[in-house]
Amino acid sequence: MRISFLFVVVALLSTAILAPAQIDRITGKAFVTRSEVLARHGMVCTSVPLATQVGIDILKRGGSAVDAAIAANATLGLMEPVSNGVGGDLFAIVYSAKEKKLYGINGSGRSPLGLSYDQMKAELEKLRASPATEGRQNRGIGKTEPLYIPPTGMLPISVPGCVDAWAELQKKFGKLSLGDDLAPAIHYAEEGFPVTELIAYYWSFGPRFYKGLPGAFLQTYTLDGKGRTPAKGDVFKNSALAQTLQLIGEKGRDAFYKGEIADKIDAFMKANGGYLRKVDFEKHTSTWVEPVSVNYRGYDVFELPPNGQGIAALQILNILEGFDLKAMGRNSPDTLHTMIEAKKIAWADRAKFYADPAFARIPLKGLLSKSYAAERRKLIDPQHAAKTVAPGNPALEQGDTIYLCTADDEGNMVSLIQSNYSGMGSGIVVPGLGFMFQDRGELFSMEPGHANVYAPGKRPFHTIIPGFVMKDGKPWEAFGVMGGGMQPQGHVQVLTNQIDFGLNVQEAGDAARWQHEGDNEPTGEKMTNGGYVDLESGIPYETARELMKRGHHVRLDLGGYGGYQAIKVEMHEGERVYVGASESRKDGMAAGY
Repeated sequence: MRISFLFVVVALLSTAILAPAQIDRITGKAFVTRSEVLARHGMVCTSVPLATQVGIDILKRGGSAVDAAIAANATLGLMEPVSNGVGGDLFAIVYSAKEKKLYGINGSGRSPLGLSYDQMKAELEKLRASPATEGRQNRGIGKTEPLYIPPTGMLPISVPGCVDAWAELQKKFGKLSLGDDLAPAIHYAEEGFPVTELIAYYWSFGPRFYKGLPGAFLQTYTLDGKGRTPAKGDVFKNSALAQTLQLIGEKGRDAFYKGEIADKIDAFMKANGGYLRKVDFEKHTSTWVEPVSVNYRGYDVFELPPNGQGIAALQILNILEGFDLKAMGRNSPDTLHTMIEAKKIAWADRAKFYADPAFARIPLKGLLSKSYAAERRKLIDPQHAAKTVAPGNPALEQGDTIYLCTADDEGNMVSLIQSNYSGMGSGIVVPGLGFMFQDRGELFSMEPGHANVYAPGKRPFHTIIPGFVMKDGKPWEAFGVMGGGMQPQGHVQVLTNQIDFGLNVQEAGDAARWQHEGDNEPTGEKMTNGGYVDLESGIPYETARELMKRGHHVRLDLGGYGGYQAIKVEMHEGERVYVGASESRKDGMAAGY
């Protein structure tokens, strides 16, 4: 009897202790989460557990946060090819503890120098007239629709910037060699690794998307060379990628941009109707950029400037600062309506102004000013959803993705995001190289005069954005949310969850999300009917019903809300503690030591 009584008491106490992690502190409703991960000396958070372990091993070998990030990223390119790889682009924000300074790198590539606007237009017209066009290439081929660059084939391919960005990061912040950083990925590529569940699901769509395209997709990414993709737990090897990474590790970035790899790409493109040439690779450079920020309720939130979309998150935060979200309540109709409308306003500017700054004058200072936000805030009708939103007139100054974050024992931190863009990329795999080219060029506009209009040697509009937050001049959090246009919306949601609503860093990512789609886009699409709002099941139906009453087109959706990782810095009696979080919607893991 006594044992039973004690058992009940212990069970009740355990429930009481666990309750704060299981109950939304604002609504009182339950949602699923897990504990934060705590460590003193280092932290790595990625979307694949084995990649997280690779990063931790690099830190334990004496590598820096940058070494760990490169090693984890290379491993993710192997293990999560549905999202990223050396055929894609990279952006990162690095906090240097020694200098107490943030650095940003834009590792995005440019369109082929030999493909003019007129040539691109002619290719798209020919594609539109072809009865054989099918599947994912159908976007925009209706005879009355504007021209859009397709997501597959040769036309959306731009120079992959990932490898050069690795080299630049390692040269500036690395403690180990690039070869040391790539060694774990090479090992797994040769030996094989078990494919995780969600990745296997996305991988299964590849043969249908990429059938009929030139190159070695089936030979590289299927188990039988015919179309059978790995299921959960199947061991996958990529010896061709191992050889590519080995060359990069031994000879540096020039092996990719000036040497044997570039030669193979050049020959393949010439033989198969592609436009990339060795000269495009030889001329490629990454760009070190100054991260830009706004202050949101005492927190300095940093993003990278365009050609990425990071400043959309800053514009939304600037608008939201004029509302008392905490008083409105998390996931209340008022809060979600206000956030969705703020997103629409930022998206109108995103569609017009965000582009390669080498080709367009971007009113960056005006877009991020508090006075501009105050004017744009007036567009929000608290009871009615906007059906259309026009871009503003800020003052012009003169003159599928992976996200990971790392931190080391010296206090250096990395916020890194890397992607092939839509699906696994363009579908083009050069035989013997083991990776797919990205389809970032799909995000160019074909509208003459648009800031983001296609041009040779130009960087397209980019969706991938790393985030970083400083508080009182010190690092507070490295964070990111994967997933196309969801990313700025996700940045805003995980930050307001913490800053306005008091959720911890893991709860902030696990809590139910919303996503607004069907908006104005830098590729030329226009919102005419207000778009639509996807809501995860954890958002109360009472909120969904009230949003409908205000004119929102609401859909209850199970997927598409991105993937989140974060590392927060806390001080406990003078000791620094890293607090890690990893997206529960994906296969990932946070780990420290």
